[in-house]
Amino acid sequence: MDLEQKTKLARVNDMGLAATAIRLRAAYIVTGLPKQQDLAKASGISKTVLSNAMAGSTFPNRDVMKYLYRAHRIDFNFILNGDFAQLPGDVQDRLFPALEAATSEWDQKEG
Repeated sequence: MDLEQKTKLARVNDMGLAATAIRLRAAYIVTGLPKQQDLAKASGISKTVLSNAMAGSTFPNRDVMKYLYRAHRIDFNFILNGDFAQLPGDVQDRLFPALEAATSEWDQKEG
């Protein structure tokens, strides 16, 4: 995957709710946690707060972004703006297939 494809897939500079929700969904996939409620619990937030962010109703809570950074090295610059260049290579290797899956899931939900 080239830089242009990665930039488009990560929706770099798109800080909208939908783009943020897609990136959060991809980050969730990368965690390997079996259920969204497991991510909520690990982050110390309610299932409702996480569900709203994953649905694109609200922006992600800072506690979930803090957890993703500390436990999985996915930082808030990626979640909020799609900036991926600063992410470690192994994280990027897992994140882009997850972004493809999250985008496809989002498109089916919205379409």
